[in-house]
Amino acid sequence: MSAADYRPPRWLRNPHVQSVLSSMPLRRASGQRALQRLGAVTTEHIIAVEDGVRLQGFHSAVPGTEPRGLALLLHGWEGSSESSYMRHTAAALLGKGFEVFRLNFRDHGDTHHLNKDLFHSCRLAEVVQAAAEVSRRFPARPMLAAGYSLGGNFALRLALSAPGAGIPLVHAAAVCPAIDPSGVLRTLESGHPFYHWYFMKKWRRSLQRKRALFPEHHDFDDQVLALDMRGLTHWMVRRHTTMADIEEYFDGYSVAGDRLAALQVPVSVLASADDPVIPADGFPHLSLPAHSTLELADFGGHCGFLEGADLRGYAERWVAARLEAAAQAARATMPLSAPA
Repeated sequence: MSAADYRPPRWLRNPHVQSVLSSMPLRRASGQRALQRLGAVTTEHIIAVEDGVRLQGFHSAVPGTEPRGLALLLHGWEGSSESSYMRHTAAALLGKGFEVFRLNFRDHGDTHHLNKDLFHSCRLAEVVQAAAEVSRRFPARPMLAAGYSLGGNFALRLALSAPGAGIPLVHAAAVCPAIDPSGVLRTLESGHPFYHWYFMKKWRRSLQRKRALFPEHHDFDDQVLALDMRGLTHWMVRRHTTMADIEEYFDGYSVAGDRLAALQVPVSVLASADDPVIPADGFPHLSLPAHSTLELADFGGHCGFLEGADLRGYAERWVAARLEAAAQAARATMPLSAPA
């Protein structure tokens, strides 16, 4: 399968319809039913990394099956392990015989109480350390990763970091990854106002929750929360990072241009030309090694790629297919004594 195969019905070719429907409660509920139909057993895990940081994740496996590998899934900004695309992708991978670990970033899902300091997108080290710990706890091989939106950005940076961190990652897939954060902000400021409103509503709610949990550490007032996305990001960078300004912050987690040229771990990237959040014009300029691929679909919106009225998604099938192919290739080269 390739992005050229994705041809949704005409009523689903509007990028805003795609983007909104993909995050509806109905789709989250159908993802949960898909997991239940498989008989998957899911357990919560708290992953402790350096500096006392704790991250939450959920491991799922189908009892009585020998796992074909371990898939680590990463959600987008202000999403969570329970986002619709996370549930549906987990179900697709479990159906192919993998075990799955859905990691929550700091301050996402129900995790605000676990750490005093705020989440920001340059906190890659704790995600890399968590991935290493997950690989130790669940040593099914091969290990693979996939992420959506900001989670796709993290998945690509994890692939860059994995060899040096001793993580046995063999492939990473990214759907609509945020490659140029500065460009994403400009798109949110100039595009349809719904997306700016949507993300700001969720971010403000997250910050309010953090303030309530740690009032002695987070003493910002409602005037700070009333700032727009650029203003609030600037405040966060100056108050809660060591970076000089917003552009240094964006540069800190950008994967645009030739940032991925040194990848040792192969990656697969799926993006949509009509994404209203992630500018598509940056994808053709990515410098990917020969072992990695970029697919740009004509339709799909932002992390949508819905195929019909049942709200099933092409993206989760694409992720499962890419990781399955990578796992098969990796297992073919594994020594016979390697763990399953």
